[in-house]
Amino acid sequence: MAKELKARYTDEELEDFRKLIEDKINKAQADLDLLRSAYMNNGNNGTDDTSPTFKAFEEGSETMSKEANTQLAIRQEKFIRDLKNAMIRIENKTYGVCRVTGKLINNKRLLLVPHATLSIEAKNMQK
Repeated sequence: MAKELKARYTDEELEDFRKLIEDKINKAQADLDLLRSAYMNNGNNGTDDTSPTFKAFEEGSETMSKEANTQLAIRQEKFIRDLKNAMIRIENKTYGVCRVTGKLINNKRLLLVPHATLSIEAKNMQK
């Protein structure tokens, strides 16, 4: 007899994913806080007494660094939002179900990308 496909992950499996996602949210939030403090830092680095050329270079570098940190922070905020949405799917017991095929997303994929909403099969169909 053919193996019956599961419709969803068990409550125990969902609890394991919930713990994994909570850990990821906490780490991502800590990283975001670091990024925010880096791009909001207005203190100078003691370059007031250095040559004007170096100061201009440093200010340009500082601007680029702030822009890069801002972009990283935006990506980090999206990652946290996606993880929180995954937590909602866990509460609704729909976590791990592909939104295109309706099949369960592979457990190994969810361990690597816990906010995934597409199975590899559905992801490949997008290409």
